[in-house]
Amino acid sequence: MTAAKEELAYVLINPYTVYKSRTGGVISRLFTRTALELVAARMFAPGRELVQRYAEIAVSPKDPQDRKIQELIRQYILDNYSPDPKSGQRKRVMMLLFRGEDAVRKVRQVIGSFRADKGTAGETIRDTYGDYIVGADGQVKYFEPAVLAAPNPEEAEIKLKLWARYSETDGGFLEKVVPYPKDVKAEQTLVLLKPDNFRFPSARPGNIVDMLSRTGLYIITIKVHHMSVGQAEEFYGPVRAVLREKLTDISGQRSRLALEKEFGFGLNPQTEKALGELMGPLFADQQFSQIVEFMTGRRPEDCSGPAKAQPGLEKIVAVVYEGPDAVAKIRGVLGPTDPRKAPPGTIRRELGQDIMVNAAHASDSAENAQREMKIINIRGNNLKPLVEEFYNCKL
Repeated sequence: MTAAKEELAYVLINPYTVYKSRTGGVISRLFTRTALELVAARMFAPGRELVQRYAEIAVSPKDPQDRKIQELIRQYILDNYSPDPKSGQRKRVMMLLFRGEDAVRKVRQVIGSFRADKGTAGETIRDTYGDYIVGADGQVKYFEPAVLAAPNPEEAEIKLKLWARYSETDGGFLEKVVPYPKDVKAEQTLVLLKPDNFRFPSARPGNIVDMLSRTGLYIITIKVHHMSVGQAEEFYGPVRAVLREKLTDISGQRSRLALEKEFGFGLNPQTEKALGELMGPLFADQQFSQIVEFMTGRRPEDCSGPAKAQPGLEKIVAVVYEGPDAVAKIRGVLGPTDPRKAPPGTIRRELGQDIMVNAAHASDSAENAQREMKIINIRGNNLKPLVEEFYNCKL
């Protein structure tokens, strides 16, 4: 039996689905039911030209959906992906890119198809988040497909190349896309979905996004990232000093107890303090190395020179949220660093294990968010080069 060919499959989460904060539920379905690898993600605010070109190739003779549904989708793209005709305000669309064997079919199976002669039952993404309502006169009263995807690998390639071509001009860090009242001051904050969420296919990443949606904030950027050792050391640099301060007393106490047990005689407080000053920095650096290894898959002491700049072995997903009091709102839903101290209903209480393996990171200030975004190059476009490499083309 011939093995299925590895493919790229995209999912576009529609503006209304994004606006209604259904993104997390969609992500959970895709992760758990396809078991495909998420290799890229990018926010788009499509301009008229991209929308027009995408609509032109929306109808396909190879699409298993009824031709009437395809025509509805074509018109839906023109009506709902285009900027507002009066204000010119663009709408947010999220693209997720998956890779794996038979990826296009697996994605379409989870998304589902509408049929003109049959209602929905709740099996697929469109069953749950989409709507296709037909009146007694046979006319379509309401149509919302929730997400869009290609029907076959050939069209996935054509459409992915189109979106990748516009990924710089129409996608990335979506500033001034969300309208706010004049008296509202919006701030931005960074969330990192940590590597423990991607060790095996699960609903965890989607659940985190879903829980964060209760803040009422807007996703303006999303990126799949492999943090290098150099980036991790800079990103968590402030933590090293905190660890040295916090672990000095603990190191002194542990060292005293270990030595007393080994030699059989007691040590005075002055000796314990001296042991803490000696062992504290060593213990803190060891803990810091563990953090870097957890985030990158590599220990910093094993990397030097150019190796520190190489992409890590672990995957994270970086998401930027925007809105009033964004930092405080996100940290409130995330919960304290230690999951044991986090209140019920918070992400870390529900999904965290310990201080390091605690599901997600969130910036502690708007200023630090900007610092962290710069370190991981949040504005970088890794979708276009990935598409170019996979299809061996230059866009």
